[in-house]
Amino acid sequence: MDGAAGPGDGPAREALQSLSQRLRVQEQEMELVKAALAEALRLLRLQVPPSSLQGSGTPAPPGDSSLAAPPGLPPTCTPSLVSRGTQTETEVELKSSPGPPGLSNGPPAPQGASEEPSGTQSEGGGSSSSGAGSPGPPGILRPLQPPQRADTPRRNSSSSSSPSERPRQKLSRKAISSANLLVRSGSTESRGGKDPLSSPGGPGSRRSNYNLEGISVKMFLRGRPITMYIPSGIRSLEELPSGPPPETLSLDWVYGYRGRDSRSNLFVLRSGEVVYFIACVVVLYRPGGGPGGPGGGGQRHYRGHTDCVRCLAVHPDGVRVASGQTAGVDKDGKPLQPVVHIWDSETLLKLQEIGLGAFERGVGALAFSAADQGAFLCVVDDSNEHMLSVWDCSRGMKLAEIKSTNDSVLAVGFNPRDSSCIVTSGKSHVHFWNWSGGVGVPGNGTLTRKQGVFGKYKKPKFIPCFVFLPDGDILTGDSEGNILTWGRSPSDSKTPGRGGAKETYGIVAQAHAHEGSIFALCLRRDGTVLSGGGRDRRLVQWGPGLVALQEAEIPEHFGAVRAIAEGLGSELLVGTTKNALLRGDLAQGFSPVIQETGLCADFHPSGAVVAVGLNTGRWLVLDTETREIVSDVIDGNEQLSVVRYSPDGLYLAIGSHDNVIYIYSVSSDGAKSSRFGRCMGHSSFITHLDWSKDGNFIMSNSGDYEILYWDVAGGCKQLKNRYESRDREWATYTCVLGFHVYGVWPDGSDGTDINSLCRSHNERVVAVADDFCKVHLFQYPCARAKAPSRMYGGHGSHVTSVRFTHDDSHLVSLGGKDASIFQWRVLGAGGAGPAPATPSRTPSLSPASSLDV
Repeated sequence: MDGAAGPGDGPAREALQSLSQRLRVQEQEMELVKAALAEALRLLRLQVPPSSLQGSGTPAPPGDSSLAAPPGLPPTCTPSLVSRGTQTETEVELKSSPGPPGLSNGPPAPQGASEEPSGTQSEGGGSSSSGAGSPGPPGILRPLQPPQRADTPRRNSSSSSSPSERPRQKLSRKAISSANLLVRSGSTESRGGKDPLSSPGGPGSRRSNYNLEGISVKMFLRGRPITMYIPSGIRSLEELPSGPPPETLSLDWVYGYRGRDSRSNLFVLRSGEVVYFIACVVVLYRPGGGPGGPGGGGQRHYRGHTDCVRCLAVHPDGVRVASGQTAGVDKDGKPLQPVVHIWDSETLLKLQEIGLGAFERGVGALAFSAADQGAFLCVVDDSNEHMLSVWDCSRGMKLAEIKSTNDSVLAVGFNPRDSSCIVTSGKSHVHFWNWSGGVGVPGNGTLTRKQGVFGKYKKPKFIPCFVFLPDGDILTGDSEGNILTWGRSPSDSKTPGRGGAKETYGIVAQAHAHEGSIFALCLRRDGTVLSGGGRDRRLVQWGPGLVALQEAEIPEHFGAVRAIAEGLGSELLVGTTKNALLRGDLAQGFSPVIQETGLCADFHPSGAVVAVGLNTGRWLVLDTETREIVSDVIDGNEQLSVVRYSPDGLYLAIGSHDNVIYIYSVSSDGAKSSRFGRCMGHSSFITHLDWSKDGNFIMSNSGDYEILYWDVAGGCKQLKNRYESRDREWATYTCVLGFHVYGVWPDGSDGTDINSLCRSHNERVVAVADDFCKVHLFQYPCARAKAPSRMYGGHGSHVTSVRFTHDDSHLVSLGGKDASIFQWRVLGAGGAGPAPATPSRTPSLSPASSLDV
């Protein structure tokens, strides 16, 4: 043959020799794998009757009791227990051929076979690469396949194939054999780092191998599979609790005030209660505690609105209230119509619904008439034309309507001495309206407009507020910091108007009051006027002729003055642009009733300190008694999303938007900390994390739906074998992805529908914050698809976080854009029972609570 060899045979021969050498290496490796597998099977046969393991793959005789389901697994393998999975041929085969007893908790697979792939990053998402095999979890073996007939020739037998083809055939057969063995083992290379459920396929594919009953469940987010392993103690998902929990929620207290972008939002009722709004709730609060009207307590709530409240008006009787809401959308994207509610502040009952279907986008401003005992209501909506309308309050009828202006309208009011005169102000305008006729006749009234003329005075960009003086004059505050006095002048007969001859207004005086805009004006009972500044944050009291009598400055961290209301005696209530509500007076200064800051927080188990994460990578530790900063640390420059102390208080975990979990060792009192390590492996920002009950491990979620586990005590190492964490007990459960809570996710979720959840400390119920302004209560564990819940509204935007207090007596929920905090009392089984009287002071959160915005 050497003499017949051609010039090209040399390279071919070298290639064949190389292939043969590789085959020998692979054969040696396979022998090792076979030996390990044989040892595992030998150990299994020591525990299982020979009839239960058919070495040839022959089915066992019918009725053979040795083929009972393994301990911890259901007796049959029905696809109904695979959440949102796809039944495959392998599943059908397994129905009639369950595995032998003890397989789920059998002896460990050989080293390298029980590990999850080194490239695997998470149960759903993360890095991935292609892989041929599809091993089951550690200790789980697929049913043995019957041997194939030896149709292919042995190594030394003759064949019709050419010599150059034989090594290729051998290599192909070896590749097939290797794939089969790797499928049965837990080899890391065969998995390639991609989740087994991420690829569809028939028998032998990764999807079919992992759709085994009693091993895992699966859900999809944005088309990505999330695999969650079933704890060994659960035999069937049907055994898990179903139905909503017996516990219910009752709104107990609302923290928050919408000052950043709204006006007409702070008044005092006849009862002495302060009325303001936040999110979809109108709050009635009695400063100083004590009975707050018929309901008693320090805070009551009107909850009739379906979307964010934007403006308020109080009836001249000091009891009835009008509140206007914005338009919004429901969870299906359908628009919700803006509307005005007129309600009784004593009974909290809705008396009238005004303008359903008549307003666009929202209600921007409204006011009751005063000269006729509040018979009429004026409304300005947020449409392009800012429609101005007048309504009969008792009958809910629209009496007149007109296009106001294309510029924004910020304030509206009836002249308290003459209901036919209405004033509006806003961007670059003050309009004086005359309303005539149409009383009692829907739509027959007319509205005519006179525009305020600034003449020699500089025309400001905005006129955010105005107030009527007892003598009939009008004061306006503008964006130049000026207070203008508008006096009445005789009617102008040359100007036509359908409303007849009426007095008009002109500027008679100007006073420079503030640096920057004037956001609020308030007429006090003694006839003096208060003005609130934006840039200078000053609160000034003015006497006759706009003579300054007294002033005070609001601290910078509270923001600018947004609204002013006069309380009892000399007390003043001030709302600010940084959503703070202050009370005090000009002489003694002001203290906060409501103030908000920080992104996330957690109490040390001792209750002595609380850690607060900020949006700059900075986190603080505060003394809970003195409120002094005892520690100030910076980790990166990204915002922090979660901080969590370990159950024993020895460690602090900080999840950041830089994809890292920073671990700190903590002193016994929580005051001192030092960097212990970093958990690195997430491919997106950290969203949630929980400690195990022994304080050694962490479970974490990230923005791309990963579920990772970490051995903190072992050096912050990522645990590649997630299956081994299926029975680990968690001190808290706030991760939104996991077997115990996957039932809270709605069908067709895009991954953003659930923002936060929290298991109660008694492990009976789980609270959920969703993206549709709702708080839910589910039974725990919630591991059945489409689980029912109890649902509660009130937030005006997505709910960002929920947490139970340390004794499960209350649940705290945080709003997103509405910047609100709701405190709910837990009632019913395992709850706190009937709600007692609200405490005389604003309640504070109990230690062991944590909040992540």
